[in-house]
Amino acid sequence: MSDQLVLQNETTATVINRVNADYWKDKNILITGITGFVGSWLTEILSSSKINANIYGLLRRQSNPNLRNIQHLLDRENIKLIKGDLQDLGSIVNAIKESDADVIYHLAAQSFVPHSFASPIDTYSTNVTGTLNMLEALRLTPGNVALHYAGSSEEYGLVLQNNQHYKTMLDKYKTILPSPNLDSNNNVVNEAPIKETNPLRTVGTSPYGSSKRQAEDACRTYVSCYGLDVHITRAFNHTGPRRGNEFVTSEITRQIAQGIKENRKNVTLGNLDSIRDFTDVRDTVMGYLAVIEKGTKGDVYNLASGKGISIAELLEISLTIAREHYKVEDMKYLLDESRLRPTDLPVLIGDASKAKEKLGWNNHIPLNRTILEMIQYHLSLMS
Repeated sequence: MSDQLVLQNETTATVINRVNADYWKDKNILITGITGFVGSWLTEILSSSKINANIYGLLRRQSNPNLRNIQHLLDRENIKLIKGDLQDLGSIVNAIKESDADVIYHLAAQSFVPHSFASPIDTYSTNVTGTLNMLEALRLTPGNVALHYAGSSEEYGLVLQNNQHYKTMLDKYKTILPSPNLDSNNNVVNEAPIKETNPLRTVGTSPYGSSKRQAEDACRTYVSCYGLDVHITRAFNHTGPRRGNEFVTSEITRQIAQGIKENRKNVTLGNLDSIRDFTDVRDTVMGYLAVIEKGTKGDVYNLASGKGISIAELLEISLTIAREHYKVEDMKYLLDESRLRPTDLPVLIGDASKAKEKLGWNNHIPLNRTILEMIQYHLSLMS
């Protein structure tokens, strides 16, 4: 084991000890997106010797699949990969039957927001049609299977904070629907932190956020019309080791690791003003488990820390952590205009009180720990 990954493994072991092993032991779990960021962590936790669930991963048919995130897990006897494609209804039906699934985690998606602006058709096809195929396959397959749909905070779109913010956004977008609620003094009611009852506003969002909202709507339709056992979460920004380099937390920690290893002087990023709500991916996975164990089908649960942090603050925190543990020169921020989005939601801060009350879920891993482990993860890749 790399010395750089000791903390990561200690944190993961602590998370595994919090799982309700009696519930998950020997269950058959089908995971779409198993090779992705969250899919790899869900697999690592559920396939561990303490829990010992049977994991079946739907692996897209391609000549050279990217298995890097799960390569270290493939020698576990309770993990099996099944070839299939979300655009092929028959292959999904076959995967459900072959796995004899008790639970399906539908995590596969085109999840990078900037890419959705460049490739909206691919984004809608993967996220909406792919989810519809999964729901239809489940409808056509006999058995009592629970499905988790991984929604996103990006579905909320434009979140309004006050009169001035509303006016500014009206000037930009011309029409905002639904309109905000007003208090007794005719002032806009602040919508942050965001509850599950907040409007889902397409204006101000992205093709990604819109596609996730449409797919979620299909999930609730299949619950109400066909009685499917579908459970929904809307996770706010979640991060940790293995996060793709295109995401801001990974981009910051990767470049800082380069500063440590290669004496890099700059951190190149896009907009620093956006405020986001960050949760460790392993805490998010615990929410995914809790919603299957305790959630109400068709209902929605936010998974969030409830704390907002700007990208500028995230950068400074990350640099401070790096200086505490490594020899690193001062690194300066440089703007990369190619990273700027046509629309960028200014504030996404979640209210997870419903998940805490109904599911018994909570955040346990502090952001500082997550950031340190991410720096160490990138350093391990450079060794």
